[in-house]
Amino acid sequence: MAHAQQSRLLSLDVLRGLAVAGMIVVTSPGDWNQTYPALQHAAWAGWTPTDLIFPTFLFAVGLALGLSFPRVVPDAAARAALWRAVARRVVLLVLMGLALELIYTGFRALGATGVGAGDLAHLRIPGVLQRIGLCYGLAAALILAAGHRAAARTILIPVRALLIAVVVILIGYAVIMLAVSVPGYGAGNLDPEGNLAAWIDRSVFTPSHLWPLGSVAWGGPVVYDPEGLLSTFPASVNVLAGVLAAWAWRRDPAGATWKIAATGAGLIFLGLVLDPVFPINKRIWTSSFALLSTGASGLAFAAVAVLLRADVAHRLSWPLRVLGANAIAAFVLSQLFGYARGFLLFDLNGELVGLQDWANAQALLLITDPKMASLAVALASLTVVVLMIWPLHRNRIHLRL
Repeated sequence: MAHAQQSRLLSLDVLRGLAVAGMIVVTSPGDWNQTYPALQHAAWAGWTPTDLIFPTFLFAVGLALGLSFPRVVPDAAARAALWRAVARRVVLLVLMGLALELIYTGFRALGATGVGAGDLAHLRIPGVLQRIGLCYGLAAALILAAGHRAAARTILIPVRALLIAVVVILIGYAVIMLAVSVPGYGAGNLDPEGNLAAWIDRSVFTPSHLWPLGSVAWGGPVVYDPEGLLSTFPASVNVLAGVLAAWAWRRDPAGATWKIAATGAGLIFLGLVLDPVFPINKRIWTSSFALLSTGASGLAFAAVAVLLRADVAHRLSWPLRVLGANAIAAFVLSQLFGYARGFLLFDLNGELVGLQDWANAQALLLITDPKMASLAVALASLTVVVLMIWPLHRNRIHLRL
């Protein structure tokens, strides 16, 4: 049983590490105009491998949450403490996300390069960490509310309740996105400006506090945020799917890998089938995208579990294990490193340029292909983050919120 638990945790760390590594590589190119199509997000409808990275992290959040149950709760005080712990984690993640935006604003005020106005009047409120916190909170609250067994003094994974929640969320989101009329745009409009999720975000946060790149065309007015409020609900399905995968693995460690893989393949197929009705779109996290990305995450998790059975794969996975064991810390450091790159200036042929441009110029001296040189800079950034996290891993320090 101890070996099975260790195997589960190793696979989880590697999956989280893959997701964090993907985030860093995608957001750290040497030249934004020289990146491979697979390392770019789909402009709107459709999907690329890059669009599957964040959903995989959410799936891993669900896996970690699911593996922490069943949980003994001897009395009401213990149960209340669990609710407080969940609330604390949600608040901390949201506050960390906002803190990163404040730090970015500070760097911009000091002259760092970046996108958007870079002042408090344009501080982005939604974000990646905020979405992680809210999705985790929704999933954990459902488990605590529906999984409590008073007689046994235990909280279990309420499988039936989670499955019902998944179905209700996916169908409900599709119905309201396609049927609810948006003022000035009508019902069923799924373009960047006219969809219901974007309209809600503009109404709640105002455009000045949304993602500065959330426009129809480059440099145009901001109309949506990819981590907005309404689309957080279908994104929480990816977390719930991770919880269910953890439940299946805990019940049958030997056979669950193939069951998760088969389920993942089925979800991908279902997402593709639904695409003509409710198009696959990460920006508004359509129900078809939630299904497709959850299926891909399940397949990735199964592949990791199988590959790690080989000693060579276990050794090669070291950087991913380092990242995965301190995933949030690695993400935060990568963001801060990205901010600093726009502030640190270097001389390049008599002109002061940011670290990113300087590093890309050095890469081009060694690599003639501009896309490969740009990717090399991203991989160098990934290496820097791994090395910064490594002392924590070496000393068995794993930061948990």
